[in-house]
Amino acid sequence: MSAKKNKKTEILQKVLSDESINWWIRLSIEYANQRSYLDDLFSIYPTIPEGIRDIDHNLWQKVEFFFQEKDDLNLLKTLLKFKKFPIKDSYVAYLRRDPSALDRNPKTVRRLASRIYELGLSELYKLCSEPKETNRQLGPMFKRWLKKGYLGFSLLDVKEFKKTTKDAILIASDEEMKQYAREHLGYNRDKGLDFIARVNGKYVIGETKFLTDFGGHQNAQFEDAKQTLFAPVKKGVIKIAILDGILYIPGNNKMFRSITQGELKDKNILSALILREFLHAI
Repeated sequence: MSAKKNKKTEILQKVLSDESINWWIRLSIEYANQRSYLDDLFSIYPTIPEGIRDIDHNLWQKVEFFFQEKDDLNLLKTLLKFKKFPIKDSYVAYLRRDPSALDRNPKTVRRLASRIYELGLSELYKLCSEPKETNRQLGPMFKRWLKKGYLGFSLLDVKEFKKTTKDAILIASDEEMKQYAREHLGYNRDKGLDFIARVNGKYVIGETKFLTDFGGHQNAQFEDAKQTLFAPVKKGVIKIAILDGILYIPGNNKMFRSITQGELKDKNILSALILREFLHAI
């Protein structure tokens, strides 16, 4: 056994035996490191790339014409109508929101157009029709999984959820959940929720994330879920973070340290794969 593997095993054993760490965190770490975690997680987050994006044939004909004519301005105006702009550039989002800025900024137009000409038409088409990035597809997957009823509770919309006091899971948009939690549960974050349930008269609210890597955007996602755990709510409301991915890999990384050594070690953080067990334990 390699030194690296030995170290990981040592950390894992230490964490799993540390009773100061929330039981559900330990159970999630154990699941991720000793069972078919990724195989099972695929039932919730089937990250199969979508097919190529549909390309408007008429728009594409205009792109080809303006490309061949080297008409920078109209080429960019047309490309901005596609869902996927072919190049990554910090100024594209601004131009999408205010296309009229193209007429006022010829140097920016020329700079962007030059990069597009370098691609060639074949590569340009390929980039415009690329599938959505996997991370951007993950958001709705958890709710689609919830709707399949695997957790063993009734699934109710807001209207029906308000009518009864029976055990149920609220199926609604993030915004509708935020509004319900504000009105009834004392939640005050300006951020939607992914999960609300009522079990044995207690309310559970939470946010879900599939953290696929370390760094930038993923760290921000982790911090976002963390804020929900510290959000003020009415007494008795249970706050959870339904997190999956790399945070359960033992090692000297920020996420793992946060849930096993830091301020999150006593919080209800758990994998979606043990959410049913958590709810039935309430």
